[in-house]
Amino acid sequence: MPSKDEKNLAQVLEKISQDEEPRQSIMRRAHEIILAAAPNLKPRIWYGMPAYALSASTPVLVTLRSDARLNLALTEKVDLRPSGGADGSLMPAAWYFEDIDDTAEKRISEIVRSVAA
Repeated sequence: MPSKDEKNLAQVLEKISQDEEPRQSIMRRAHEIILAAAPNLKPRIWYGMPAYALSASTPVLVTLRSDARLNLALTEKVDLRPSGGADGSLMPAAWYFEDIDDTAEKRISEIVRSVAA
């Protein structure tokens, strides 16, 4: 019998598979990057989108959304910090993307590792 984590993972992969190409491949790649960057995160569906938390029963930290644009976002449960500089007190919490190149992969990894530690 599959564990809760296995069932949750299957639901996330099913949700991603519902996107049309090339979005499906891009979302699948983002999912893989998130899990590689923070293997301790557990995927699950949260408000209808792929999401990642420290366990099946803890708050979601990271979400992936596919609607008008692809989106990687941090939830309110993450310790957000002001950017400073030109952005002053603004706190980065969401990033839109249309593809994942080497730079985007590196940045997604950095963002996920920073909240999953």
